[in-house]
Amino acid sequence: MVNNPPPDSRSRDADRSQQVILAAALQEFSEHGLGGARMERIAQRAALNKRLIYYYFQSKDDLFLAVLEEAYRSIRQAEQALRLGDMPAASAIRRLTEFTWEYYIAHPEFLTLLNSENLHQGKHLARSVHIRKMNSPLIESLGEILERGRREGVFRGGVDPLQLYVSIAGMAYFYLSNHYTLSSVFGLDLMTPKAHQERLSHICDVVLGYVLKN
Repeated sequence: MVNNPPPDSRSRDADRSQQVILAAALQEFSEHGLGGARMERIAQRAALNKRLIYYYFQSKDDLFLAVLEEAYRSIRQAEQALRLGDMPAASAIRRLTEFTWEYYIAHPEFLTLLNSENLHQGKHLARSVHIRKMNSPLIESLGEILERGRREGVFRGGVDPLQLYVSIAGMAYFYLSNHYTLSSVFGLDLMTPKAHQERLSHICDVVLGYVLKN
C-alpha cells in the first residue's frame, strides 16, 4: 500500500514549489522583461518541470502578475517593519524617504519589474485582486503621520498622503531607472556613493521642505 503524505505536508511542498518558481521568475523577468522571458528558462532556474509551473500559474502573464504582487508585498512588509507610527512625525517622513531610496538601490529588480509593467500599460496589476489592499495601509499610515504632525504644529495642513508618497517614490525611481541616460546627458557618474548621498539629501530636503510648517 502506498502511503500518501498528509495534507499539511502536501500544502508545505506546494508552498515551497511556488516560492521557488516565483524566485526563479523574478530573476528571469528582471533580466529579460516580460516579452523576453521564457518559461523554459524559468523552469531551468527553478530546477522544476515546466508542467508544474503551468499547474500553479496558467500562463506567463499570470506568473508575471504573481511576481509583481510578491514584489509589492515585500516592500510593503519592509515598510511596516519600520514602525513609522512610533516615530516623531518629521522623523517618520524622513525615514520613509530614506527607506524608499535605499530599498530601490538594494532591489533594482523591483524597478525593472515596474518598467516592464509600465511598458504593458499596467494591464497585469489592473486585474490584481490584492494590489490595492496591499498598498492602502501605507497611504493610511502616511495620512495619520501627516495629521499628527499638523496637530502638533510641525506640518502644514492640506498635504495629500497619496501625492506625497508618489513624489517620494518618483524622485527616487526616476533618478535610478534613468541613471544611464542622465549620466550620459550630464557627463556625470550618478551611481557613485557620493552621488547617491547627494541625491538622497536633496530628496529629503525637498520632501521635508514641503511638509514642514514655515
